[in-house]
Amino acid sequence: MNTELYPLQFDPILKERIWGGEKLKTVLNKPIESKITGESWELSTVEGDVSTIANGVLKGKSLTAIIEEFPNEILGTAVYSKFGKQFPLLFKYLDAREDLSIQVHPNDALAKERHNSFGKTEMWYIMQADIDARIIVGFKEDSNKAEYVESLENKTLLNLLDDVKVKAGDVFFLETGTVHAIGAGLVVAEIQQTSDITYRLYDFDRKDAQGNTRELHIDLALDAINYDKVDTFKEYTKEINQSNSIVDCPYFTTNFVPLNGEIILNKNGETFTVYMCIEGDFEIEYHNSTFSYKKGDTILIPAAMKNYLLKGKASILEVYIS
Repeated sequence: MNTELYPLQFDPILKERIWGGEKLKTVLNKPIESKITGESWELSTVEGDVSTIANGVLKGKSLTAIIEEFPNEILGTAVYSKFGKQFPLLFKYLDAREDLSIQVHPNDALAKERHNSFGKTEMWYIMQADIDARIIVGFKEDSNKAEYVESLENKTLLNLLDDVKVKAGDVFFLETGTVHAIGAGLVVAEIQQTSDITYRLYDFDRKDAQGNTRELHIDLALDAINYDKVDTFKEYTKEINQSNSIVDCPYFTTNFVPLNGEIILNKNGETFTVYMCIEGDFEIEYHNSTFSYKKGDTILIPAAMKNYLLKGKASILEVYIS
């Protein structure tokens, strides 16, 4: 391989949403121009929304192009063996000025059958929360399809769903089938399977600028929903200069790294690593080069980078596939 790989950053893919705001600019310094920007896709190979490298000698190349050229070196030997040349995860920041729609995502089998897609297991890290901000996650008590359908007909769905107040630093892990909505007043880092399949159940009867309501997917959702009460909140430790486990599932592993000083990393080349800087500033030192990062940055460490140093004072989400 002639090109020596290095920590990769990508141009954010900015998405206007009816519920979006301006915090991706004011909190995370994203280059938004709209007052309703709801999402910054940081790292994506979703068709039509493929990330483009923003730094270094590979600047301007797409993520899919460099994976095609260097699959083992970018993805890692184990990830390439399992997923081929697909990048299996999608990384986003979200700004909810208003409540998002109540929605659900199908599992792998259903998504494959209906959409030839992965399912959408995901996790949320709450980066910023207004006073009394909350999320909706699952049912308050075990329910069933009949009770759920009746609640839709009577417009009482919210009475069945669990409403949870949140604060910065809270983490929620949402397996496929979990009915959910991010509430107003939140900035969230989201890590998920590579999928854009969402079934919208209820949108608070909102209308867009043209007076149209958004499409709902009531029938598709019926067989996708887990009607049992679920526990989505994740406790985790915060030991300084350590990788503190938050989520370890078949689709991704996420650790919380409170960096204060230096950490030497030694990797085995089996998986890429992604860092999301959720607070502070840090640097990566690799082969006599230094790369600097700030809050809101997302960095892809190619699997070929086996030895490097993290340095600074920051809170970082560390994500890989184990």
